[in-house]
This record gives sequence, C-alpha cells and structure tokens, in this order.
Amino acid sequence: MHAPLSPATLTDLRRPRHYPAVSVLMPTHRREPDNAQDAVRLRNLLAEAKDAVQADPEVSRADRIDVVGQLDQAMTEVDLVHAEDGLAIFAAPGEHQVWTVDREVAPRVVLAQTFLTRNLIAAQAADQPFWVLAVAADRGTLWSGGRERVTEHSSGGFPMTRSLTLPDVEREERVGDVPSTFNDEDTRRFLREVGEAAGAVLAAQPRPLYVVAEAEALAALDDVSPVTRDAARVVQGGLAQGPAEALWQAVLPAARARAEEEVTGVLSELDLARGRRQFAAGVDEVWQSVTAGRAGVVAIEDGYRTTVRDDADHLVPAAPGERGSRDDIVDEIAEQALETGARVLFVPDGRLAEMGRIAAVLRY
Repeated sequence: MHAPLSPATLTDLRRPRHYPAVSVLMPTHRREPDNAQDAVRLRNLLAEAKDAVQADPEVSRADRIDVVGQLDQAMTEVDLVHAEDGLAIFAAPGEHQVWTVDREVAPRVVLAQTFLTRNLIAAQAADQPFWVLAVAADRGTLWSGGRERVTEHSSGGFPMTRSLTLPDVEREERVGDVPSTFNDEDTRRFLREVGEAAGAVLAAQPRPLYVVAEAEALAALDDVSPVTRDAARVVQGGLAQGPAEALWQAVLPAARARAEEEVTGVLSELDLARGRRQFAAGVDEVWQSVTAGRAGVVAIEDGYRTTVRDDADHLVPAAPGERGSRDDIVDEIAEQALETGARVLFVPDGRLAEMGRIAAVLRY
C-alpha cells in the first residue's frame, strides 16, 4: 500500500472523476494498544461512505452498486497490521486505491468530483524524498527513499544489469579476489548508461541524490556521468542488489546530515526575511500569503496540527467537529504552497516555536 507519490501518480489522482469520487480518510496507529480500535473505526467510516453514496440522488443505481463494491474491495486490501499514521481510500466508478500515509490525518468522508489528495501531498513533502543510486560493475539500481525506508524503483530502465565472465564479481571485488574492472571500457560504458538512466528519472522527479558504491566505482561514475558529480557519496560496496534495509542504513547518516543542513538553512532564510519584512508567521498569516501566491518558502513543524474556521477575514481557532471547522488546514497550506511553486520544508518540533510553529519567506 505504501508507494512513492510520483508526479504522474499525483496527476492521475487529482484528475476529475465520474461522480462520485469518494475519499475516506482516517488516522491509524502503528502499535498496541492504540491500534486496537482501528478496524472498528474503518468499518464505521466505510459504512458512512456507503450510506452517503446510497443517499445521494445524483448517483445512479449502477454507480451506487459499483462504488459500494469498490469500497468493499478496498476494505479487503487494507493492512492494519502494518499501518502507518494515516489511511486514505479512494473509490469511484470502476476503480479504487488504498494509500497509507506517514502523517496523521483527520477522519472524514468526502464525495466530490475529485479525490481529496492534500494529506498525501503533505505527507510526501514531510517525508523529504530522495533518490539512492547503488552501483556495481555489473548492476545499477535506483531506490526511492524517505525518512523511514528505501524502496526499489523498477521503471525508467532500472534495475540495469550486464553479464560478466566472472560470477558474482561485486562480491569478489569487495573481498579482493579479483582486480578492479572499473577501468575496463565495457564497464565504463555500462556506468555511463546507468548515469544517463538516473539522469532521466531525476529530470522527471527532481530530488537529492545519494550514490552508493565502492570508491573505484564512484570515481569511474564521476568520469562518465555528470549526473552523479554533485550527488552525496556513500563509499560502500556490495549493495547494488540491496537489501533495502542495509541500503537505508548506509545512507541514513548522510541523509540526516543533509536534513539538518536544510533546517539550518531555512531558519537562516526566515531570520533574513524577517529583517526585510518579507516574513509571515502563524497559521493565519501563512495561509493568507500562500493563497495570494506570495510565499516562496514555507516551514512547518513536523507535529503541528491545528483546527480553525474562516470568519471571512481571518482563520480563527475552532474546536474539532465545530461547524465550518477545517481540521487539516496545515496540509491545505502545504498543498497550496506547492501548487504555487513554493518550497515546503518540515522541520523538527520546537524549531519554529517563536513563529507559531509555521512560517514563510515571502516573495515580495
């Protein structure tokens, strides 16, 4: 159920559907005893969604039967044993999708022309996605990474392999049984092809890149591929075939260092912006700057959640469930900011305490 939210996937999720496009969202829990009632909550929300579909006079009988069946099928695909922090179920005539979310979501059922994707978009931004290119003389693999895992990317030509006369040359080179092959022209040609394929993926989905390989492979890649020259390097061989957990542990120190650099950088940007009076802080000010397209950078604390309502002039605090309340305003801000070309960065809790836990650098 967990998959990277690529631009193509997001575009498909957000396209208009034949009514009704049903979105069912709920918070989930990773551990006992908090997860004990998740199955009950899910059944109740799906029952609410079915009732809403059945009661909607704009939905034809055929579409009611179809969508209710899609919701039932989605239910069978939910894996609450391996739950994350939230769950999103999307169903429309002829289709359904199930997504887990590394971010808490407010429970809700929505019938509309499109699926409610803001929570997925905010979770993707909070996950700080990156790419990992793992290379050996006979294999190149690309992995999509985030805060908790890496998963292998199996498209765009990856994984890439070639045959060698010596079996398992990656292992043998690692332990010193055979001389390096990285000066061999065939190997360099293969590495060039790996670099070109990685470059095409990065052009379509720009993210930070980490390259994992032994030192000679990294040097050879630098010679033949401009894509990897600015990437962060992890000098460790034997990981071109994974496993995912070992690869994740190998890049974790570099990923954490990069994340801390980004936090330090955005805090500096916010301080400079405050001095130039191009600064917004607090949920109301940031929302207004984002909706006006003025925000160039938005920083949000990881655990920040708040419920508000719109009093026509400003966002004001509201109780959850209050009429007109908006439980996921923070995710709305993240989605809207990204749509207007702003950079969105989630930072550890406490780093924006003096700024209302959310702040923005304004373009003007």
